[in-house]
Amino acid sequence: MAEELTIAGFGGQGVMVIGQLLSYAGMHEGKNVSWIPAYGPEMRGGTANCSVVISAEPIGSPIVTEPTTAIVMNRPSMDRFEPMLRPGGLLIYNSSLIDRKPERSDIRVIAVPAVDIARELGSDRVANMCVLGAYLAATHVVASESVAECLKEVLPARRHNLIPLNIEAINRGAQLVEA
Repeated sequence: MAEELTIAGFGGQGVMVIGQLLSYAGMHEGKNVSWIPAYGPEMRGGTANCSVVISAEPIGSPIVTEPTTAIVMNRPSMDRFEPMLRPGGLLIYNSSLIDRKPERSDIRVIAVPAVDIARELGSDRVANMCVLGAYLAATHVVASESVAECLKEVLPARRHNLIPLNIEAINRGAQLVEA
């Protein structure tokens, strides 16, 4: 079965980076993947989301209308994508910024205080890696080692010095789920 996910938040929260990392890690593991970005009116500060499909089988359509998982980084994304989630699906949300709990009772929910964890680690910029780590631990759709290996391919060269911090943030997010 294919994992179909939507990742959403404000521009600048690293939503596209999560999608790209999952896609690259899936390819690294020999899986079929698709990644489709969608931007709002502004790249930074406006809304942004992407759809990712990861499957061992060929992908029939890269369009995700009823995701198996939604990762949401802000309240507008929670309001938009929670209702679209497939029954029995997984919702991972940034509880540092989203001021309400999910309304649905037919889904699995993981609250990640991503910004709080990122600040503990020394940089707000890795909040996206905290939710990614939680997602990887909850689904095992790709290995966290594969994601770590793909950081050099996805992050620009000027950000490669932050790779150890990104890996630490992924591990901290995973620890929330494994605890």
